[in-house]
Amino acid sequence: MAEPGAAKRRKAERRGHAGETRAAWLMRLKGFRVVARRYTCRAGEIDLIARRGDLVAIVEVKARPSLAEAMDAVTLQGRRRIIAAADHWLARQPDHGRLSVRFDLVAILPGRWPVHVPAIFSA
Repeated sequence: MAEPGAAKRRKAERRGHAGETRAAWLMRLKGFRVVARRYTCRAGEIDLIARRGDLVAIVEVKARPSLAEAMDAVTLQGRRRIIAAADHWLARQPDHGRLSVRFDLVAILPGRWPVHVPAIFSA
């Protein structure tokens, strides 16, 4: 029999995947092309990397009861990991010298369309 903790983690992971899928669709509707989902390296993880022309949006997806709670969930330590992972991804792009990078948030809120907050923090 599976542990209750394991079942809880699986449920949270499924909810996370569903939230990231909704966030990806939102970014596509805003004219972005999603170039990576769950980009992972030693430095950290990026939920979504979306590109529109020379603009790269590094997107953190948070499912919370309110927008304020989603914004608060992007901690200083989390920001550092996201920035480090973004640096890792950017270094591998052949056109990295001309790219503009922005760190965005997509909040997945109950019963609402996802909320896109551009430039939630800067590097």
